[in-house]
Amino acid sequence: MRGSGGNTLCPRELLRSAGYYARGLLIPTFLYRFTKQRGIMAQLNEIRGRLALITGASGGIGAACARQLAERGVHLALTYSSNVIAITALVEELKSKYAGLRFSVHQVDVASAEQIQAMFEQIDREHGQRPDILVSNAGHGKRIPQVWDIPLEEFDYTINVNLRASFILVKGVVEHMKAQRWGRIVFMSSIAGYGGGINGCHYAASKGGMTGMMKNLSTRLAEHNISVNDVAPAMIGDTGMIPNAQAIPEVAAGIPLGRLGVPEEVANVVTMLVTTGYMTGQSLLLAGGLK
Repeated sequence: MRGSGGNTLCPRELLRSAGYYARGLLIPTFLYRFTKQRGIMAQLNEIRGRLALITGASGGIGAACARQLAERGVHLALTYSSNVIAITALVEELKSKYAGLRFSVHQVDVASAEQIQAMFEQIDREHGQRPDILVSNAGHGKRIPQVWDIPLEEFDYTINVNLRASFILVKGVVEHMKAQRWGRIVFMSSIAGYGGGINGCHYAASKGGMTGMMKNLSTRLAEHNISVNDVAPAMIGDTGMIPNAQAIPEVAAGIPLGRLGVPEEVANVVTMLVTTGYMTGQSLLLAGGLK
């Protein structure tokens, strides 16, 4: 076959001109590029061997996140506030299943910046690095529906635990994430951040502020390949706020799906977020159809 200049094309040139030659292989170049890109994406979304910090890991949602990430080969730094029995049982369970992983436990009141800083120093010593993945899950939510019943001290403490702590935690991990050009940050928000839920304005303000901070951070940190998202659950059973449907029968009856969520379903979303680097700046409502 002759080219446009009248010269005869050899078979290799003919294949190349048709887009069928890449790195000495007789494969379509578009397929080669697609396969190469898929390999890169798989590496970017691989979390095996990473270190995750999960706050509030003694509770139902935090423990479920720990189990799912450990199953995927992630080393864990886990915090708790007071329930030493629950966190000890969780770590013993995980160690028995995943002998090759590192686990560290840190008692922290996340309302205290000093305790958070001390926790990071412990993580540095025990893991030799800062976390690659942050799941800011520890929260406080005393149910006081009416504004006239909410003490100022309760408002301040709720903001400190739910919003200020997440800011401090991000500051503690972001330089490490920037340096390696990889990071995953997930906040645990709430349907309250959208104005719904069964709690008062103090809780709504803390969670709404968290979602606003998440959206701002996602735009600032995207260039460093750091994704920032939040999960906004509602009516999740086996948690400190809602032990079971009997605790809130009137609300549970109004859930379109007809049941409470379970912590494992929240952990499913968290796991999806930390393994999907292309998703950032999103608040995912997990509420059984509630608005």
